Amino acid sequence: MKRPALIIIVLSMAVLPVLSLSIAFGSVHIPVATSFRILINELFSITQTDSESVLKIVLQLRLPRALAAFVVGGGLSIIGVAMQALVRNPLAEPYILGISSGASAGASLFYLGFLPTFLVSRLDITFAAFIGALLSITIVYLVARSGRSLSVSRLLLAGVAMASLMAAISSFVTFASPDLNKMRAVLFWLMGSFDHITWADLPIATGVTLLAALILMSISRSLDALLVGEEPARSLGIKVESVKKLLIVLAALVTGTLVAMSGAIGFVGLIIPHAVRSVLGVNHRYVLPGSLIAGGLFLVIADTLSKSMLPGQQLPVGIVTAIFGVPFFLFLLRRTDYQFK
Repeated sequence: MKRPALIIIVLSMAVLPVLSLSIAFGSVHIPVATSFRILINELFSITQTDSESVLKIVLQLRLPRALAAFVVGGGLSIIGVAMQALVRNPLAEPYILGISSGASAGASLFYLGFLPTFLVSRLDITFAAFIGALLSITIVYLVARSGRSLSVSRLLLAGVAMASLMAAISSFVTFASPDLNKMRAVLFWLMGSFDHITWADLPIATGVTLLAALILMSISRSLDALLVGEEPARSLGIKVESVKKLLIVLAALVTGTLVAMSGAIGFVGLIIPHAVRSVLGVNHRYVLPGSLIAGGLFLVIADTLSKSMLPGQQLPVGIVTAIFGVPFFLFLLRRTDYQFK
């Protein structure tokens, strides 16, 4: 068995223990062994022996949150891989096209009461965020499109501009709001949070992430070719324009869905692909599944720390990903043997 495949298997084996560790932490402490046993029993349909209160905490409150963190971390990571291949830039991430800022603007406008009443009555904050993300990526795509081709440089510039505009809208409506409690809630959401997650939030996000992962795996050879350049990719028979459009659609769909559920969580889609490449190499056949699992594990651990770093309160998970992710990323960049391509 090849070394990258073995590492991916080891990462997969760590998923259940890491979920158990995350579930153990909270306002009511549950031993890790207990949470692990409950998950095993639930997974294999074994009769549970723990009390109803413990089972409710584990299965109804903390497990959906931990799974949501895993799905969001994995989804942002594979989209980060796709964006870095699309623009051939190691600084690319899922939010580079202004999708996150659009979602944040939509959520802010809705929650702080800046939308018309007839719209507020038909939306919730998640759907408002998704509409904002969709509007943002649509404008970016229309600006970047030139005939039948798609200009990557124009795409990046339009994405940066749209991100700035949407961030300005979010900041304006947040500070213009007279309700300080709502303003604090929006700021907390904008930095990422899984505190509100229930089982009902998981099916769509999980389905979209898995669909994107399968599609990206099916075009892994095209992603390898794009890293080299568009002309070499065309010479290998890759339909470059079709692949670029597909990657943009996947990025919009996955990022919009995940940000609408959890808020904007930075650095995951940037640092995880680089960390995985440093271990598994640049072959997307390994980078994609490795990033999916590693990104999920990283965000579950970050969410666990967000619940336990300050006694009696929770931090937005985006703060934790920045505190621990950035130093690791800088260390990775200092490695002389690391290469993006």
